[in-house]
Amino acid sequence: MTRSVYFDHNATTPLNPAVKEAMWPWLGIPANASSRHQFGRAARQALETAREQVAAAVGAHPSQLVFTSGGTEADNLAIRGICDGLKPSSLAVSSIEHPAVMRPAQSMQQRGWKLAVIGVEADGRISADQLADTLAQPVALVSMMLANNETGVLQDIPALAEMARKRGALVHTDAVQALGKTRLNFAELNVNAMSVSGHKIGGPQGTGALIVDKRVDMQALLYGGGQEKGRRSGTENIAAIVGFGRACELLASYPYQGEAVRNSLETGLKQAGAIIFGENAPRLPNTTFFAIPGIDGETLVMALDRAGFAVASGSACSSDSSDPSPVLMAMGVDPSLAQGAVRISLGPENTAEEVQGFLLALQYELSRMQNMTAIAV
Repeated sequence: MTRSVYFDHNATTPLNPAVKEAMWPWLGIPANASSRHQFGRAARQALETAREQVAAAVGAHPSQLVFTSGGTEADNLAIRGICDGLKPSSLAVSSIEHPAVMRPAQSMQQRGWKLAVIGVEADGRISADQLADTLAQPVALVSMMLANNETGVLQDIPALAEMARKRGALVHTDAVQALGKTRLNFAELNVNAMSVSGHKIGGPQGTGALIVDKRVDMQALLYGGGQEKGRRSGTENIAAIVGFGRACELLASYPYQGEAVRNSLETGLKQAGAIIFGENAPRLPNTTFFAIPGIDGETLVMALDRAGFAVASGSACSSDSSDPSPVLMAMGVDPSLAQGAVRISLGPENTAEEVQGFLLALQYELSRMQNMTAIAV
C-alpha cells in the first residue's frame, strides 16, 4: 500500500503503539477470565483493570460498564436491551442517529413499539421544540447521539436529557465519536446509558462498552456463560479489552487539540468555494463535512485518494450506499449539494503542513475535474 495522508479518523484510528505493546503479552497465552487457575485469575485481573481504565475515562463507576464487541453492539444492547425490559410503548430517536441506533429502533416496531423520530435544525442540532412535542405523549426511551459522526455537531445532551427524564423517559446517548475528542462524563450527561468504542481512540477494533445505570432493567442480547454479570455472555477478548483500557488511560496524557489545524483547513476549503455543514454549531474539533457545488463527492474522494489523501464521503458504516447522507437530508440540505459531501476527520498526528498539501491537491483536482466538464460540454 502506498503512503497516504490519513484524514479519516472518524472511521477508525491507527492502533497506538503503546496500546499494541500492552496487548502483545495477552495474544499468546490461554486467557479465559472465567477459569479458576492462575492463567484465568491473571486474565480476570487484567479485565477488571481495563474496566477501571475505561470507566475513569468516561466518568463512570466500573460496575456500570458492560464490555461489548464495539459501538454497534453497545447501541443495540442499549436500544433492544432496555426496551425488552419494558412493556411495549413508544421510543424516540433523533433523525441524525447512526444506523447502529436507527435500525434497532426500527426493529422494535415489529415487537409492538411505536417509533418517533425527532427532527434537527438546519445546523444539525436536535430541535428542542420537536423533542418537547414528542414527549407530549408517553415515551419510554429516547436515544440522542452526543457527537455526529459525519458533521461533528455536538448536542446539548444534559439539557435534552433533562427534558426527557422529567417526562419519565429513560435516555441513551451514542458517544462513540465524542470519546477522545471532547470531555466526556457519564454522570454529567444526565443519561441512563451511553455507548463508546475503542477503535476511535487508538484502541483495537472489535472493542466497545455500554455504560448503563444499574437501576435500569436491561435484558441481555447474548445468552450463554453469563459473563459481564449476565448482561453480555461470551468469553472476553482479553488482549483487545486490555488495549481498549490502555487507550482510555492514554487519553488523559494526550487530549486531542487539533482545532487550529481544522480551522486552517476550513479557511482553505471556503476559499475553494466549499460549503461546510454545521459550521455555526458546536462541533468536534477534528471534523469537517463539506461540499463544493457542482462536484460529485465520490469522484472527489477517489481523486484525492490517488493524490495521496484518505478522506471519506460520509459514514464508513454506510459507504456502500450511493444515496445522499441521511444526516444532511435531515438538516434540509439540497440533495444535489448533499451528493457532493466529503468528510475530513483529523487525528493527533495530522499537521498543518499536511493540511496545506491537501489544499494544494484539492485545487489541482478541482481544476482538472472542471476542465474535463468543460471539454465534455
